[in-house]
Amino acid sequence: MGHVFDFNDAKDYQRWLNSPNRHFAAELESRLMIDMLKPLPGETLLDIGCGTGASLKPFLDFGLQVTGIDPSPYMLDIAAQRLGHRVDLHRGTAEELPFEDNAFDCALFFTSLEFTQRPAKAIEEACRVAKDTVIICVLNRYAPLNMGRRLKGFFIPDIYNQAHFFSIWELKQILYAILGKVPVKWRTTLQFPFTYGSMAGWVENRRLVQRSCFGSLIGMRIKPVPKFRSRPLVLKLKKPKSYKPATGWTRMGP
Repeated sequence: MGHVFDFNDAKDYQRWLNSPNRHFAAELESRLMIDMLKPLPGETLLDIGCGTGASLKPFLDFGLQVTGIDPSPYMLDIAAQRLGHRVDLHRGTAEELPFEDNAFDCALFFTSLEFTQRPAKAIEEACRVAKDTVIICVLNRYAPLNMGRRLKGFFIPDIYNQAHFFSIWELKQILYAILGKVPVKWRTTLQFPFTYGSMAGWVENRRLVQRSCFGSLIGMRIKPVPKFRSRPLVLKLKKPKSYKPATGWTRMGP
């Protein structure tokens, strides 16, 4: 199951989301998610590890039917207060999703896969319940900002001590091991996490810039293509019987 946010974690996380410098980063992250998913009104989305619901609002604005699941009751309480009845919230783990196969059009991880104990199993479950697309947004191991977070954790324990930071190559390796060579597209954002403003936003949203391997957030889109193994069948043909025409009427004696 991995790390479950307790009451203090939930409060600290909500406080961090509301910090002034966080709004610019949140806009870039939301833009990346929307661009990769290209949602249509009425589609169904499952946010795995939805937390306080911060990643759900952009999809609600697009008219999606959104479901969120999280193992922390404290995070779900904040999400319920924040979003009301606009979202169907469930308590559960990413490794054992309580939903049927192909129950949603899309499944999403937004900075939640880092806190799972078995990320490969969590991705496998996401591909099981999503019939079209899986979006994975994770903290980049090789981003300067995240390197600083990891280094800080050696001296001042915080929530990032509980997280596993991924690289693009590690994530691809996990995906290919589970699903084979399925279609995968990736981009990153927050290349310059300490720069703000409209000019910085314009640069961050350039496709060429988002192909950098050092952005703070990795966005990856997966198309879980079903695979079938065929086996040749032996056809048994019966030899047709020879045709014997009727002899017709037989003339009787006088």
